[in-house]
Amino acid sequence: MTHRIAILGASGYTGAELVRLIATHPEMEIVALSADRKAGQDMAEVFPFLRHLTLPKLVKIEEIDFSQVDLAFCALPHATTQKVVAALPKDLKIVDLSADFRLRDVADYEKWYGQPHFAPELQPEAVYGLTEFYREEIRNARLVAGTGCNAATGQYALRPLISAGVIDLDRIVLDLKAGVSGAGRSLKENLLHAELSEGTHSYSAGGKHRHLGEFDQEFSKLAGRPVHVQFTPHLMPFNRGILMTVYVDGDPAVIHQTLADAYKDETFIQVLPFGALPSTRDVRGSNFCHIGVTGDRVPGRATIVAVLDNLTKGSSGQALQNANLMLGIEETTGLMLAPVFP
Repeated sequence: MTHRIAILGASGYTGAELVRLIATHPEMEIVALSADRKAGQDMAEVFPFLRHLTLPKLVKIEEIDFSQVDLAFCALPHATTQKVVAALPKDLKIVDLSADFRLRDVADYEKWYGQPHFAPELQPEAVYGLTEFYREEIRNARLVAGTGCNAATGQYALRPLISAGVIDLDRIVLDLKAGVSGAGRSLKENLLHAELSEGTHSYSAGGKHRHLGEFDQEFSKLAGRPVHVQFTPHLMPFNRGILMTVYVDGDPAVIHQTLADAYKDETFIQVLPFGALPSTRDVRGSNFCHIGVTGDRVPGRATIVAVLDNLTKGSSGQALQNANLMLGIEETTGLMLAPVFP
C-alpha cells in the first residue's frame, strides 16, 4: 500500500530533508508540497540538489486537496502551526515538526514562547514525539508533536538515568554545540558566513532557551518531582549536527551500563564502549544517535556525550520514524541510510 503524503513548509531545511528521506521510501508518495513566498516554484528551483526527483509544484496550503492525503508533515515556523493544524481535516494524521504542540500545558507554551496557544482544544490529543519513549502512544495518535532537536539529544543521554535513579538530579549540566541549520533558513545577520565562521558563541544562556520547557516537562515527569537542569547552547560554524556534553554525579560504570541496557534493542540509538566518545561526523545525514560515557579524575563524576544530526534524528528523521508508526509501516523504513562520511 502506498500512503499519500503532504509536506507543509517544504521550502525550509526540515521540509527538504523530509523530501530527501521520503524519496526512497517504498510505501510513501509525496502528493503535495506547500510553501509561502516560494509558492508556484518547482522544488528544483528552491533546492537544486533535489532536481533528479519528480515532485509536485510548491503551492499555498489552501490549494491542497487534503481528501487525497493520508498524512501531513507540518514543517512550518513556530507560532504558525497551531492555526494551520486547527484548520485541517479532523481525521487527517499530522506530524508537526514545530514547537507548537510540544508542551502539554498551554500555560507553559505561553511562558516559553511568549504568546498564547492558538489551538488549546487540540493540545490534549498531541503526543510528544520522542519515538523510543512514546512508541505506543505515537502508534495510535492522530497528532504527533516532534521534539526540539536539542531537547531530543539531552533526553537520549539522560532519560534512562533519571528513571533508574543513578544520578544526582540536582547536579545536571548540559553543554551543547549546534550546527547552523538548526536556526532555520531565514536570512539572519548573525548567520552570515563572515559573522559566524572562524568562531563560536553561546546563546540563550542562563535558563532562557525554549527547549528548557521540554526538559522541565519530561525530566520532572520521569522523576516525579521538579528537575531543573543547567543548559547552555553554543552555535558552531558547521552545517549539521548536535553534540551534547552532559556532566552528572554518579558512578560512571553504572551510568554506562544503564544506558547500554536501556538502548540494547533500539536500532537508532548506539551506546559506545565505555570510555569512547562520539563525534558529529559519525552521524551526519543519518537517523542515528551515538552516546558515549567516560569517568572523571574525581570519583563519582561522569561525562556523557551524545551526538545526532539535528535535521534527521533531531527533526525530519524523527518525524518519518513517527509517521511510519502512525501508518502501520515498519518503524525503520526509509531511515537506514548510513551516515555521510567524510
